[in-house]
Amino acid sequence: MRVLLCSSSDAERSYLYKALSESLNSVEVVDNLSYAVYLASHEPFDTVILCAGGAHAHDGLAEALASFTRLPDAPAVVIALTRATPADCARLLRAGADACFVQPWSVLEIQERMLALRRTALAQARPALARLDPLTRDLVEQDRRISLTTREYLLVECLLRHANAPVAREQLIRYAWPEKGDVEPSSVNLVVSRLRRKFITHGARTRIETINRYGYQLDLRADPSGPLP
Repeated sequence: MRVLLCSSSDAERSYLYKALSESLNSVEVVDNLSYAVYLASHEPFDTVILCAGGAHAHDGLAEALASFTRLPDAPAVVIALTRATPADCARLLRAGADACFVQPWSVLEIQERMLALRRTALAQARPALARLDPLTRDLVEQDRRISLTTREYLLVECLLRHANAPVAREQLIRYAWPEKGDVEPSSVNLVVSRLRRKFITHGARTRIETINRYGYQLDLRADPSGPLP
């Protein structure tokens, strides 16, 4: 899952980033609401987590929520507050938040709520030939299950978001290696090679095609008996 985490607290950002990344999420971190809104308007995210604490914790949240809900593919928005009354949470939910937590909140509960919101969104979409199972870290294609590493999982997830369409190599790097600032293209090539062999071994119809001088494309229409792209 692609997650945008916004918190002004260094300690909170570090803690949540580690916990969310360990749960197979591709996490982008920012420290202010304005930049979070800007980033979400230029890059697709499944979930936005807004953390707020301090005397003016709620300032700007309603305005940011309005901006998120106006996006073409609006992400689910989860708010985690240090202090808030039930009335505060109700106002934020009416303003567009999908979930609101008040300390002491649990990262596990936030993660499960994110997954529930994602399941709801996927249930409303067209069924796909292939899907990812976040509980087992498998690629599921009909009755086939293909076990993936963390990096393979994130790379396939990024490609699945744009199935049957080209994805730039730089975009794959940002998604599958969010914690690293400098990743060589050869790292992407290596992961793609491993995935191709796994797909062939399991007789999967899913294929990853190379788009010369650009990136890769996940083809969900391929013939499993065809040659390796």
